[in-house]
Amino acid sequence: MKAVVLAAGEGSRLRPLTNRRPKPMLPVGNKPLLESVIESIAAAGVDEIVLVVGYHRERIQTYFGDGRRWNVDITYAVQEKQLGTGHALLQAEPYIGSDFIAMNGDRYIEPSAVETLIDDHRQTGAAGLATTRVETPSRFGVIERDKQTVTDIIEKPIPGTTTSEQINAGVYVFGPDIFAAIRQTESRGELALTRTLRNYVEDHPLRAIPYDGLWGDVSHPWDLLWLNGYVLDKQDSIGEGDTARTAHVASSAVVHDDVMMGEDVTVRAGAVVCRGTSLGENATVCANAVVEDAVVFPDATIEPGAVVRDCIVGANATIGPNTTVEGGVTDVTLDETVHHDVTFGGLIGDNARIGGNVTVLPGAIVGDGVTVESGTTVRERIEDGAVVRRG
Repeated sequence: MKAVVLAAGEGSRLRPLTNRRPKPMLPVGNKPLLESVIESIAAAGVDEIVLVVGYHRERIQTYFGDGRRWNVDITYAVQEKQLGTGHALLQAEPYIGSDFIAMNGDRYIEPSAVETLIDDHRQTGAAGLATTRVETPSRFGVIERDKQTVTDIIEKPIPGTTTSEQINAGVYVFGPDIFAAIRQTESRGELALTRTLRNYVEDHPLRAIPYDGLWGDVSHPWDLLWLNGYVLDKQDSIGEGDTARTAHVASSAVVHDDVMMGEDVTVRAGAVVCRGTSLGENATVCANAVVEDAVVFPDATIEPGAVVRDCIVGANATIGPNTTVEGGVTDVTLDETVHHDVTFGGLIGDNARIGGNVTVLPGAIVGDGVTVESGTTVRERIEDGAVVRRG
């Protein structure tokens, strides 16, 4: 059985992180989210993968190549325009001749999600999807079912309009007939796979297969922080935490257990790197700086005395000396939607330069290439390339 992985999307709500990289290439535990998906597929015994790529596809194709490093064979299908998940799946049709697994490339799953679907399909022959339980089902596609048969998929329902807490986990098993169903689906603009499935269940059995392992969706910047911290905590608890052999940690620095450090990371004297933090390759934490619950991309620098909490620091960005990213709980507005009580200190874009003694208030999003002069206070959103001056 082959697997089709949908990895063509951008992730506009994650900008500026997705200005230069597709959403599936965002790092969780210092590896692309898509790599975790491929590892789970391989661990489930599937060794042929069709990757549907599109937005910044060269980043994915360069990183994964032919898949040999993961003991799988990868073939690429291209979605030239991002016209929805249903349209993306159609691009894989020439490479599929029998039943197959399909899944989103931007969600964290464990191998059991794939294994359970395959086992159920072998026993029943029916199409199926994995379901999981979340605290806020209204953010996702809620599954209505009769026993194990899906009766409806309601995308982002108004809270209180459905009693189901089970959502679509984005992992499916299909026969080739799904492609005809997609082509028969009416659409205006983007064609979502879930729209096809709402019609599909009227004439075909679609089984809901419960999945209770770790499931993570990265729709907003703070989701990346939460998922990174969860994965690091889990890896530490089972002894899989990792610090690259080429990392340089001063003897007087303090690095907590559930921290991930990439190649050539430097942590200087007196620095403290606390739980839930991943430091990308060649990142530097300078003397007496404090970093906690952070995702630090490669080549970033956190200068002496800086305090960075609940924060994403982009590639090659610099946080100046004695600058403070306060962290904590705040309200954040994205795409005119207010998200209440999220733990999010801020996001610093690629190649941004934050000067010394700057205060970054919770929820601030600093764009790529921004320059923030010393002694200023940063709040809300700063557009790419802007210069922020004191006063």
